[in-house]
Amino acid sequence: MSARFAELAWQQTPMGEISLRRRRDPVLETDVFEVKLGDEFLMSSLFTVAEIELATLGLAAVDGENLRVMVGGLGLGYTARAALEDTRVASVVVVEALDPVIDWHQRGLLPVSGELVGDARTSLVHDDFFARMRAVPEPDRRYDAILVDIDHSPRHLLSSTHSDFYTADGLRRVARHLAPGGAFALWSDDPPDVEFEAVLSGVFASCASHVVTFPNPLTGGSSANSVYVATAPR
Repeated sequence: MSARFAELAWQQTPMGEISLRRRRDPVLETDVFEVKLGDEFLMSSLFTVAEIELATLGLAAVDGENLRVMVGGLGLGYTARAALEDTRVASVVVVEALDPVIDWHQRGLLPVSGELVGDARTSLVHDDFFARMRAVPEPDRRYDAILVDIDHSPRHLLSSTHSDFYTADGLRRVARHLAPGGAFALWSDDPPDVEFEAVLSGVFASCASHVVTFPNPLTGGSSANSVYVATAPR
């Protein structure tokens, strides 16, 4: 196998074949880490700005110290690492449905794996995030921030079983898991969705949509993602 390309891990999952690949980009002179689910590219280490901003914007909406954070979707780990960089954060629970993704980080296969696994505040949990949101939380298990990067957008889902999450009832269930004044933040690959913004506004005390732009080295131009941030009543 060429030194320019390596398949670091591959495994069959209930959602299909998932693989982690590393390739050397000769133009950028950097290693690029990519995740594929079946034939679909899920994420790339070339594009992590919005994943980081998901944590930054979500936590900026929260006051206080000793914050408890839940991250839905581990992926390459940049959202969780950004949350840990906030000195107010006491714990980060990352819920990931695909066990191989957790294994990649435990084996140190990704650039931020060591920081995540080595931080005592981090817990990597193999579970269905959406099922957790449907469950009634225990009174002492509420979070100051819930940061989610799983589906492509509220309209473009990895699985149809996630669809109820983006409804008013689904978001009310999310709000139950938040402490008073807590924040729910969601990454999206699509531009801000007016209809989804209306659903958020009907459930939360406040909401805002942020367009995050970043350089795209593949096109030589720029690209954009969206981050929705909604806050619970105090």
